[in-house]
Amino acid sequence: MPGPAGSTPVVWRDRIYLTSAAEGDQLILLCIATSGRELWRRKLDGGNRSVRGDEGNLASPSPSTDGRRVWTLVGTGKLACYDTSGNLQWDVDLVDRYGKIEIAFGLASTPILQPGRLYLQIIRGDRDPATNEALVVCLDAETGGQIWLHHRTSDARGECEQSYASPTIYRDAQQEFLLTHGADYLVAHSLVDGHELWRCGGINPPGNYNLTLRLISSPVAGEGLIVVPTAKNGPIMGLRPAGSPLPLAAGKDHSDSEAAPYQMIWRYPENTPDVPSPLIKDGLVYLCRENGNLRCLDAQTGAEIYRRRTERGRHRASPVWADGKIYLTSRNGKVTVVRAGRQFEVLARNDVAEEITASPAIANGTIYLRTFQSLIAIRKGGGKEN
Repeated sequence: MPGPAGSTPVVWRDRIYLTSAAEGDQLILLCIATSGRELWRRKLDGGNRSVRGDEGNLASPSPSTDGRRVWTLVGTGKLACYDTSGNLQWDVDLVDRYGKIEIAFGLASTPILQPGRLYLQIIRGDRDPATNEALVVCLDAETGGQIWLHHRTSDARGECEQSYASPTIYRDAQQEFLLTHGADYLVAHSLVDGHELWRCGGINPPGNYNLTLRLISSPVAGEGLIVVPTAKNGPIMGLRPAGSPLPLAAGKDHSDSEAAPYQMIWRYPENTPDVPSPLIKDGLVYLCRENGNLRCLDAQTGAEIYRRRTERGRHRASPVWADGKIYLTSRNGKVTVVRAGRQFEVLARNDVAEEITASPAIANGTIYLRTFQSLIAIRKGGGKEN
């Protein structure tokens, strides 16, 4: 690799797209064949910088692709679209369009790609909302033109005004909406015009307000459940959107289910993963803390099934599921493989001996690890893809 990055690669058929720091202060987009051969690279912007020592740089948002085009954002606010041959289709400077990004780690949120649209949250810290307010934006994926803009209000203050989380979309048979996470609230937005549908507070309670509680871990949505992380040892919440086809867990209060936009079906009181995002799979919620402790909760009740120690190193990558296994990636290059399910079992411990903050990408029987020095492809037998 030409330099370090925390962005996760995205894989489409025989191509891998990823962003990186490069020589000088450059930020670039790379296209690499699944055989490992570099096909092309394009400069996205200059102005890269390291932040908080070794914690990261401005190559943090991950690319997105639909197989025809690739969309990429870097922490300076440069957003661009390329075709799969590396030809620029359009680019937008979000700072020029929407104002300065006054945020310590740069804009680290990955846009959400949906057919024909890109959804972005721009939640940045500034004491003057007249010049630097929080925004939620929907862009035309084909042109970069604005479809709608929503002004996201909050009473957050200090570092809490920032967010490094990525938005996500909740979808079930009855409804779909965008979720943004930051500035003390999870907020649900209409996909049509961005207006606020509802918000969930309690992330940073006023009675015990933490002035440094910026949000990094992203919310995760499964059918009938939204898992809302916080930060710095705060609570984790399980929400059930109103109208979800899945019933509330037995014993929960249904009294306001008709009127409320959501029900908080559980609240896990502490030990939040500050950076890694939660994982929902097969009725379970997995939480990986920075110190490598893995917690497994029942998705419908929030009851703790187990908490166990894994690799004792900083974990910045999010847990990933594949083939009945959970992959936990430590900053020191050690990957712990845990069997998915209610019984904790470590299946393997592997050491690639290079620093990693990007989450693994898994496709076509291959695990791709983006370290600070390399892109590594691992598959059974080391042969061709499945």
